[in-house]
Amino acid sequence: MGYDIERFVGYVNEGLLCSICRDVLEDPLQAPCEHAFCTACIHGWLVHHGNCPEDRQMIDVSLLRPLYRYMKNDLNRLQLHCKNREYGCEMVCSLESIDRHERECEYSQIPCSNAGCTVQIERRNLDGHLAVCEYRSRECPNGCGYTILSAEDTQHNCVAELRTELELLRSEMICRVEEAKHEMESRLDSQRRHMVQKESILQNEIEELKSQMSRMMSDVRSLMAAERQHRQELEQAELEKREL
Repeated sequence: MGYDIERFVGYVNEGLLCSICRDVLEDPLQAPCEHAFCTACIHGWLVHHGNCPEDRQMIDVSLLRPLYRYMKNDLNRLQLHCKNREYGCEMVCSLESIDRHERECEYSQIPCSNAGCTVQIERRNLDGHLAVCEYRSRECPNGCGYTILSAEDTQHNCVAELRTELELLRSEMICRVEEAKHEMESRLDSQRRHMVQKESILQNEIEELKSQMSRMMSDVRSLMAAERQHRQELEQAELEKREL
C-alpha cells in the first residue's frame, strides 16, 4: 500500500500515484509499459494476474525495474504531514526524510519497555510512564538485593526470596560439581586407556628386544663354536707339521 494522498501538501502528479491502490507510490517499481506501482501492490497483483492492471499487457516480476531517476526525485521532493498528526505532531517534511522523522517522532505510540506492561504511550511521555508503571522493577528497599516489581511489593518476603535464591545456588553448585566430577572421570578414563595402550606397546617392544637378544646370543655361541673348531683344526695341522 502507498502513502495516503490526504497527507500530502499541494498537488501530486498523477504519474506518482500507484496504478493499483491509487495512493502515492511507496517503494515503487515500474513495468515495461511505464506504469508504476508500490512494490507490495504489484507483487500481490501478480500472484493472481499476469498482466498490467492499467493496459493489460503481459508482465512478469522479473521485468519490473526501479522508477526512473527523475520520477524518483520528484517523488522524494513531495511534502507530507507526519503520520502522528492526529496526536499533535505538526511536522511537514519531504517524503525522502519522512521515515527517519517518524522513527524518532515524539508523538509516536510505542510500547512500554517493562516486561508484562501492555500500555502504548507517546515517546515524549515514556519517561513519565516508566516512573509510575506498576511493572517497573527496583531493588528491594530492605537491603536483600532482590529485584522486585512494584506490583509485588506486598508479596515480597526477603527471607523467602533469599532462601529460594540460596536453594537455586545450591542446586547450581551441585550440578557444576557433578559436571566437574564427570569431566575428571572422563579424563582419568582417557588417560588410563592411553597408559594401558602405551604399556602394551612397551611390552611388545620389550618382547621384540628379548627376541633380538636371544638371536644375538645364539649367533655369538655359533661364532664361538666355529672359533673353537678352527683352533682345533689349527692345532691338528701344527701336530701334523711337526710329525712331518
